[in-house]
Amino acid sequence: MSKAGTIRTGIGGWTFEPWEVTFYPDKLPKKRQLEYAASKLKVIEVNGTYYGSQKPETFAKWASEVPEGFIFSLKASRFTTNRKVLAEAGPSIDKFLSQGLAELGEHLGPLLWQFAPTKRFEPEDFEAFLQLLPAELSGLPLRHVVEVRHDSFKVPEFVELLAKYNVAPVCAEHAEYPMIADVTADFAYARLQKGSDAIKTCYSEDELQAWSDRLRIWSEGGVPDDLPLINPSRKPKQQPRDVFAFFIHEGKVNAPYGAMALQEKLDG
Repeated sequence: MSKAGTIRTGIGGWTFEPWEVTFYPDKLPKKRQLEYAASKLKVIEVNGTYYGSQKPETFAKWASEVPEGFIFSLKASRFTTNRKVLAEAGPSIDKFLSQGLAELGEHLGPLLWQFAPTKRFEPEDFEAFLQLLPAELSGLPLRHVVEVRHDSFKVPEFVELLAKYNVAPVCAEHAEYPMIADVTADFAYARLQKGSDAIKTCYSEDELQAWSDRLRIWSEGGVPDDLPLINPSRKPKQQPRDVFAFFIHEGKVNAPYGAMALQEKLDG
């Protein structure tokens, strides 16, 4: 058994006008932007799937434009998570999963279920939602990650529920939303949202080094000791974990360079 899982760093999407100046080569056709981004990065979080459905041919096209080992993380439909009663999300989950995700094949990565900042933790209803998340799709194993953004989720009961269903929390470094760094699944998922357009690598050298250390600890089955835990007494299973980290939101102009710089530290 490997002593560590695979660590992939990336960005949100590949279409962003400023990147046509700062990241993509001059005169690169838009239709080749994914191909180029995938040649420089190991994972991309797709936001478009949050707002609307895609066609199977679209997923197949994406898969054809990226190299072996590249992963897409897909943000699940807002119609699934933006509802009062999560236990009633079954049909919406099925609709999201049946739009052609399986066309990504080995490139299909974690599915991100993002909740509104106003959504509070209701234990029974949230567990009913977790029970609706399938373990596989057309023979492909599925990994589920949830991003909750209300302080009511900062309770041990929430952490235990995620662990029960092998679902990971987003470890969000954000100016306003809670950070939940507890390890509850066989993978870890971070969204780094405090970057700066004034820094070429989005995050400073010291910040990149700190996150490099944390991601490596996660990948080796450990828990970083410098991140806040909701349930510090809980000891997760010691096992290699794949890790995904994205430069999102603040500092987006330089997000690709942040992801590349962090990946270089990890691979070096």
